[in-house]
Amino acid sequence: MQPSAAPDLADLAHTRARPAHWLAIATATAAVVALAGLLQPGPAEATTAPAAAPGPAPAPEAAGADYPLDCRGGPRKIAQQASGDLDGDGNPETVAVVHCEAGSGTPPSGVYVLTRGKETGPRARVVATLVAPELHKSVTELDVREGVVLATLLGYSSPDVPSCCPDEKEQVGWRWQGGTFVRDGRAGAQSA
Repeated sequence: MQPSAAPDLADLAHTRARPAHWLAIATATAAVVALAGLLQPGPAEATTAPAAAPGPAPAPEAAGADYPLDCRGGPRKIAQQASGDLDGDGNPETVAVVHCEAGSGTPPSGVYVLTRGKETGPRARVVATLVAPELHKSVTELDVREGVVLATLLGYSSPDVPSCCPDEKEQVGWRWQGGTFVRDGRAGAQSA
């Protein structure tokens, strides 16, 4: 038998197993196992989607409210309505223009703010009167923008002006401030 040209492995220093060598191998193996455990998908579980937070309540229906408007037994008419969050609570209110139905002329309007009452359930209730019918105003435009009620009011400069033909026009707005609606004149009274 001829001796091998390769050196004897027992004589090579780097092939001897020392404790530091085994410690390094054990540490590397533990790291691989731990990493594999982290990358494994978790057990399959049935999950339910979290319940969505309740959104804002719908705006109150103008038709269901009891308005402080005396039509002497005649029918009431909801001429216009607009909705929006007026008091910043996240729930919309409804603003309604209501008047008594009349055969001719321009009946005076009332402008009312409606909300849902906790104690009255879903039924709308009047919480503010912005324009009382006794002021003999008609409303031609109504809108709610950024928490402000905007309206165009038509009125009369004197009792001698026929009810068919209002001769004053006023742009007004109301904003919820300090627990009440505050009116501001947008453009002031103008002749129509």
